[in-house]
Amino acid sequence: HMAAAIQRDEAARQRNRAVSMRTEDRSIRSIWRQPYSGMKLQGSGIELQVCGRKKGSRIMNSLNVEQIQEIIPHRHPFLLLDKIEDYEPGQYAVGYKAVTYREDFFRGHFPQKAVMPGVLILEALAQTGAVAILSMPENKGKIAFFGGVQKCRFKGMVFPGDTLKLETKIIKSKGPVGVGQATAYVDGKVVVSAELTFMVGE
Repeated sequence: HMAAAIQRDEAARQRNRAVSMRTEDRSIRSIWRQPYSGMKLQGSGIELQVCGRKKGSRIMNSLNVEQIQEIIPHRHPFLLLDKIEDYEPGQYAVGYKAVTYREDFFRGHFPQKAVMPGVLILEALAQTGAVAILSMPENKGKIAFFGGVQKCRFKGMVFPGDTLKLETKIIKSKGPVGVGQATAYVDGKVVVSAELTFMVGE
């Protein structure tokens, strides 16, 4: 009986070790799936610096809010980007905005039902496109101005607690003027789409 009890205890310890190792492995993999945050993360006692995520065969270029402000001139309370998940200078950018009850515009839009103004979603998309345009070396320190909005469609409302995914792809560019195809999503569903015309200036 004593030998059987020892064997059961040893088997239980081995199972616990296996579960612990699987948990650590999942923790490390989840850390490496996160975009760059500018912070050092702890995983299994090892300090890891997360620098980006792979997209296909390349590393995704991610930016935190401080790095975004090094590229575009917008500041609180009108900076409507929390992070950039990926971007390619002159080509596209993908960003995120966490919408909270603390947003100033919810105080008046609307008191009885808090809804993010559609024009501010367009502004967030424009700022996402500005990251793609102003990250080009020749545009460093410049400003991207609105030139027009075409083919705009509002397909859903955005409420406090939603996370906006913002995608803007540069589809036309000639000199300082260009057009971005912009789409905003909440939970994978399109809430706004439009073509945004911009002009880069001093």
